[in-house]
Amino acid sequence: MSSSAHPHADEAMHRIRIDLAAAYRLIHRLGLDDSIYTHISARLPGPEHRFLINPYGLRFEEVKAGNLVTVDLEGRVVDDPCGLGINPAGFTIHSAVHAAREDALCVLHTHTVAGVAVSCQEEGLLPLNQWSMQFHGRLAYHDYEGIALDLDERQRLVADLGDKPVMVLRNHGMLTCGRSVAEAFKLMHNLERSCRAQLALQATGAPLIRPSAAVATKTAGQYASFYDKMETGTLPDTEWDAFKRMLEHSDPDYKE
Repeated sequence: MSSSAHPHADEAMHRIRIDLAAAYRLIHRLGLDDSIYTHISARLPGPEHRFLINPYGLRFEEVKAGNLVTVDLEGRVVDDPCGLGINPAGFTIHSAVHAAREDALCVLHTHTVAGVAVSCQEEGLLPLNQWSMQFHGRLAYHDYEGIALDLDERQRLVADLGDKPVMVLRNHGMLTCGRSVAEAFKLMHNLERSCRAQLALQATGAPLIRPSAAVATKTAGQYASFYDKMETGTLPDTEWDAFKRMLEHSDPDYKE
């Protein structure tokens, strides 16, 4: 049966493509990219278990809705408009999460200076402020095993991730999982700011005020409820809409 027989599925795929391309452009705009490396993926609807990821070799500001690569969980490239293939390390990480987590429509991975620095700290991310407290009890850790080219690492990665939406890849970087591209992006935006704030605070050498575990737990719950309402449509996602408006005048070709 042709895809035209499923107009709602076609519409959903088109929306996912546009949102994923927007996330790539926004990650670049905010300075969170790493040349042609790191990745954002989004699972496509349907029983084929396919997902979209960036062509290997394009900078993030070159990614468009129409040049995203479609790949399945076995690593078979289904559609590659640029003919560039995909980053093998990206496939290892993203296929692992997409296979294990039905709720993870989008997986976002970064290597920012702040994120990598915090990933190298023994205590990891500290719940020191409103940004970082949202991750209290919702953050996983995975030890570094080298560049992620060993497919056997996938089982250890997803075991460490569990049901958490965010993971620190020790000595490596950060990873977020979202029920939508918007959620994964906003989690990463807040995670990055949390890392930058932590490093800035530590650089002062002044004693740190650490909120109680009870306050951190309350704050994390408030954030989780807020995200839930936007994912279920109870609240409009005005923040994601505002982020995408950043691209309308300077990068309108991301939708092509």
